[in-house]
Amino acid sequence: MNRRHALRQLGALSAAACAAGPLAALAQNDKPITIVVPYAPGGTTDMLGRLIAQQLGTALGRTVIVDNKPGAGTAIGASQVARSAPDGSTLLVATSTTLAINPWLYKKLSYDPAKDFAPVGLIGAVPLMVVVHPSVPARTLAELVALAKSRPEGLSYGSAGNGSPQHLCAEMFKFATGTAMTHVPYKGSALALTDLLGGQLQLMFTDIAPALQHVRSGKLRALAVTSKKRQPTFPDVPTVAESRLPGTADFEAVAWQSIVAPAGTPAPVVERLSQEIAKVIAQPALRQKLENDGFEPGSSTPAQLAAYIRSESERWGQVIRASGATID
Repeated sequence: MNRRHALRQLGALSAAACAAGPLAALAQNDKPITIVVPYAPGGTTDMLGRLIAQQLGTALGRTVIVDNKPGAGTAIGASQVARSAPDGSTLLVATSTTLAINPWLYKKLSYDPAKDFAPVGLIGAVPLMVVVHPSVPARTLAELVALAKSRPEGLSYGSAGNGSPQHLCAEMFKFATGTAMTHVPYKGSALALTDLLGGQLQLMFTDIAPALQHVRSGKLRALAVTSKKRQPTFPDVPTVAESRLPGTADFEAVAWQSIVAPAGTPAPVVERLSQEIAKVIAQPALRQKLENDGFEPGSSTPAQLAAYIRSESERWGQVIRASGATID
């Protein structure tokens, strides 16, 4: 009995050591943690990556750096992380484009969203806002749809490029409401927004932050937001669903951000990272700052993020197939 008891104790201690090993390495390793941002510096995703890097470094007692790897619709940065060592030292700020949209747009993709990553946690989402040039005689979403249907040529809208969240959100709305709209893709949302301000475009589904000052100054008119609930920055702007247009009762389209690690990263490491990132997002001052910039902060467990990625991939896949969007 004493021998069996000793063996059980030894087994328990071994299991605890195996579980603690990765966590100890995560906290005590001198190797910096790199958070890869698959976009150029200065945007929303980059800002989030830097906020998390600063707070995560403090929590873990590790140096955490941000490495911007823009290009190929986030595929360059995603591919780098997919090929990295699965030890918790390399993470990716993965967006809806990276994990739910690209697989349907590209015939050949340099990474597999379903197999190459271990979901860590959600960061939050960026709702889009339907904005029109003041010359457009529509003050509600219903009036915009009626106007589009009254014109044989429809309306023209700009986006950050073919297959971007702005493009696909507009396509989702177009198919839901039967609205005729012509897509004008740009190399970045800033260029599209400039032409909208100049009157070369009639409307745009845009991130709230870059449009915020223009709506407040009257240079653009906001008709709706694409989230489930109204946004604190514009509480008087209704949601698309509140327009009560046919086909929009459950309308929601947001560009979301998350953190993932290379596939094979030990579960205890993934869980620890998930918990620390959730603590960062839960900070009241940080949440207030993000909400003021039109961002909806949020968090999740690794399992919840995995389920969300699957559901979002299925949903965006339907939109992309219906729109015919593709990138060779």
